[in-house]
Order: sequence, then structure tokens, then C-alpha cells
Amino acid sequence: MKVKLLLACAILSVNAFAQWKPAGDKIKTKWAESIDTKNVLPEYPRPIMERADWSNLNGLWEYAILPVGKAEPQRFDGQILVPFAVESSLSGVQKELGAKNELWYKRTFTVPSAWKGKNILLHFGAVDWKTEIFLNDILIGTHKGGYTPFSFDITPFLTSGDQKLVVKVWDPTTEGYQPVGKQNARPEGIWYTPVSGIWQTVWLEPVSNKHIAAIKAIPDTDTRKVAFDICTANTSSADIIEVKVKDGSQTVATGKAVAGQTLELAIASPKLWSPESPFLYDVEVTLYEGGKAVDNVKSYTAMRKISTKRDANGIMRLQLNDKDYFQFGPLDQGWWPDGLYTAPTDEALVYDIKKTKDFGFNMIRKHVKVEPARWYTHCDRMGILVWQDMPNGDRSPQWQNRNYFNGSELIRSGESEVNYRKEWKEIMDYLISYPSIVTWVPFNEAWGQFKTEEIAQWTKTYDPSRLVNPASGGNHYRTGDMLDLHNYPGPEMYLYDAERPTVLGEYGGIGLPLQGHLWQTDKNWGYVQFKNASEVTDEYVKYGEMLKKMIKSGFSAAVYTQTTDVEGEVNGLITYDRKVIKVDEPRVKKINTEICTSLSK
Repeated sequence: MKVKLLLACAILSVNAFAQWKPAGDKIKTKWAESIDTKNVLPEYPRPIMERADWSNLNGLWEYAILPVGKAEPQRFDGQILVPFAVESSLSGVQKELGAKNELWYKRTFTVPSAWKGKNILLHFGAVDWKTEIFLNDILIGTHKGGYTPFSFDITPFLTSGDQKLVVKVWDPTTEGYQPVGKQNARPEGIWYTPVSGIWQTVWLEPVSNKHIAAIKAIPDTDTRKVAFDICTANTSSADIIEVKVKDGSQTVATGKAVAGQTLELAIASPKLWSPESPFLYDVEVTLYEGGKAVDNVKSYTAMRKISTKRDANGIMRLQLNDKDYFQFGPLDQGWWPDGLYTAPTDEALVYDIKKTKDFGFNMIRKHVKVEPARWYTHCDRMGILVWQDMPNGDRSPQWQNRNYFNGSELIRSGESEVNYRKEWKEIMDYLISYPSIVTWVPFNEAWGQFKTEEIAQWTKTYDPSRLVNPASGGNHYRTGDMLDLHNYPGPEMYLYDAERPTVLGEYGGIGLPLQGHLWQTDKNWGYVQFKNASEVTDEYVKYGEMLKKMIKSGFSAAVYTQTTDVEGEVNGLITYDRKVIKVDEPRVKKINTEICTSLSK
């Protein structure tokens, strides 16, 4: 009887671990229904630097939540679906982590026999926030930061057969000193549910000992060249890098250089990239050792220029490819009711970008969040300009105890400033080759804004090929490439800069709560609220007509709040579950197209 009882308990335990389903009763997108736990986000996670072989480690892992400082658990709490944050529905857990706990993950994997003789890289797309990685009970590395990819060469720690992988994460969210974006331990209004742990794809990749580690491609349309900096691992001055740039099957430029040297390739009669014509050149990079190819990756680049210039009326304008170009798009938060930071599928990830184009916009402001690499590739391929925000931080209950204001800027704690600078550089390094990104935004609305002139200048110096919006709607200084105003609900130009383009970094926020598509039944808000799609569209078009007049007076870009509803905010053009378009799409597209083309007529 005792043996039977133990066997029954074991069966129950196995069954409990085998049964995954979305947790909670919140609204979900249609894509949540199509998730296959054995094939989660199966697309290659880094298409701007792609190799033929890789292995996806997404799927069901074991998890446990323990108080900070505890040893690896002997027994785990259940299963979690990676790469969805523990607080999300799609994780199957939907539990709050908090600053006093740590999140443990465990799984096993095997290295394919075909990879014998290769070095094995373990990649994490993003983990929020402090991560420790153990392989076969050895701590092999740590990482701090919630928004950027990192990897480790795990070859020395592999054994025969199954490999035991354990990941420990601590994420204090708004009780910490790190960038958090819109996450908050007490979500309400414009603050949302925390995102802790693994939230982007985990994957393996075989490489040679000498291999390509990163590609930085910066176009210069004035000289008709692209500068390639190819970062390599374990190479010497005898190793050679070859770069080929292709237009379809035709090679339009090629060159070789010693590993570590910048290679500038001339592109004759370049085809320029724009939202109207998002042409991408294919790129192939090969690493040679002693004349033998030891690594090869596929990539892409584009020829496009972003700049500013005074027009015939003396107004400073944003330009794309040396032509005045009004940039207009939505504030895009990138949140999902089922996956929080993580879109349930790649199709879902594409959807928001596609609808942005359908609405007639030509730009997206990615608001205080960083997306997976595939999102930026979709923007490159589909043709949409991107303003990339730095996620804000230090929105903690102890704000005044740790930080204080001196004049109009924050003086951060030492740890806070170190975290900000480290992660901002990592974000720029991660995204620097994506042609869709045209503007860096270090600060938003004075949230943690500090040393504005220094940070803006550093950003511009680090990447002079793009514009810097020093503080979108924040404390204004004569630094960076534009003056950015925020005004709700309607557009208003209450300041004007004669030396830099003046832009409207946020306006709108027209609210419409739709029953059956709400994150919560009460406390839903927009900057203004209406009763139906017709009223919302009328107000939207009214603001658009106002904006058109202000473009003539000096606005060079505008950002409408926002793409979708997010948790308690109901001011999206689309519901949070992406099931209802909340406006008359043809009318919105018509006014948006008029706005986007206002400077080209």
C-alpha cells in the first residue's frame, strides 16, 4: 500500500508539472491560444547576425521562488514557460517576485552531436535584472541589466550527456537602483505590472574558437560608404575578415581587412532606405584563419541619412536622406496583456508595426522599453523610423531618501548613475546597426533626468550618425538635436527653438474603454474620454488638423499617445488585447498621410 501511495504521488507530481496553461483570468490576445509549449518563439532570435545552426531553449523549465540568500532548491514549485516573465499569464505562474525573493530556473539540455569540436555559446535575449548562471553546478557568469542580450562560452563546463542549467534572478523593480521603464511594484495609472526574470529567448549556438562576435555597420550617404566594425573573439593580427554587400544575387561591394580593423566599403549608386522604400542590402561576413573560412554570418544594412537643416522659411527641420521629412508616429509601449514585456508570438510582434503602417504613420517612438532583436528587424524590413528611449529608473518608494533635486535635475546615487550609464551604452551597442533607429532618447519627462548636457553629448559622440533627443518633454537644455514638448490632450507649440528642430514628443491620449477588452473593470483612464469610435475619430482628426497648422509654424515631428491600451490606460488606437481597432481606420489614415507628407509638397 505504501509503495502504491508513493507511486500515485509521483504520478500526480509529474502530471502537475506537465499541465501548463495561461494563468489568471485577465484578457488575452488571440495569439495566446496558439502557443505550443514545445515550440515557443521558434524564429531565429538575432536576424541581423545569423548563423545556420542554433538550438532554442525556450519552453517549460522548472521554477522556484525563495527568499534572497537561499541555496538552490532541492524541490521546485512547478513549471514556468520560458521566456515569459514570472508575473505574466503566459508563464503559467503569474506570481509576484518582489525585492525580498529570488527566482530560480532549472532545465537540462543536450548538445547536438553534430556540434562536436565547436565552442558552444549560451545566449540570453534579456533577463530582468541581476542574473547568475550555473552550468553543471558551476557558477559560470553573472549579468546586471534588464534590457540587453548577453552570452557565455560554456564549452569548458560541458560534460557528457545531459547538461544541468540553473538560472537565479533577483529583481527589486521599483525598490532598486536600476532602469525599470513603466514597471512598478504597485501598478496603477501609467505604471504597470513588474516583469521579472527571463523575458526573451534563451538559445545555444555553435561557433569556432575564432569567431565573429558582433557587427557594427554605419552608413554614410554623403560618401556613399558603409563602415563595418567586426568584433571577433580569440583572433590574432594574422586573421582576416571579408565583408560582401549584395543587392539580391549581385555583389555590389566587397573588401578584406585584418581582424579588428574598420572596413569602409563604397556603394556605387546606392539605393536609399526610407519608410516609403525600405531597401536593405544583404551582407555576408566571413572570418578566415590561414586562408580557411572558420566562421560565416548573414547580416544586412541600409543606406540612409538622418539630419537637420534650416528650410527656406528659416525653420530648422528634420531631414531624411537630405529632404525635409515630417516624422509622425505613435507612442509604442510594447506591452501585452498575456506576456507583459514579451509578445506571445512573432506574428503578434509584427502586428503592432503593421497596424502602425496601416494607420499611415512613418515613425514609432519606442517608449521606455527595449524590444527583442526581431522587432527592430521587422521595422527595418517594413519601413518605419524608430525613436529609441532609454528606460527610466529609480521610481521607488524611497525616491526622496536616495535621490534629491538640485534646481531642475536629479542628483542620482552613485549606484544608480553607474547602472544608467552601463545599460544605456549596452542598449546603444545592441541596437547600433539597425537602420530604422534614427533618434536616441536618453530621458523622458525628467524621470530620473540628470547631467542632461553631459549625457546628451556623450550619446551624440558615441553615435554621431543619429540624432539625439536629449529629454522628451523633460527639463530643457540647449543640447542635443531637438527641443521636445509634451502637451495633452491636443497639440500645442508653447516653445520654439530657432536653432534646433522643435518636436511634439507626446500629445493625444484620447480614451475609449471597451467592455470585454479591459485589463480592469474600473479606474480606466485616458487624458480625455469618449463614448464610441466615431467620437474618438472626430477628436483625433480635429487634433490632426491643428497639428497640420503647427507644422507650418515650426513642428518637425509628433508622437501620438498611443498604439494600444495598456493595463489601466484606455487611450490606445487599438485595445490592449489587439482585438478591436478603436478608430475609423480610413479617416485616421487619411489625416495621418496628410501630416506625414506635409513637408514634401
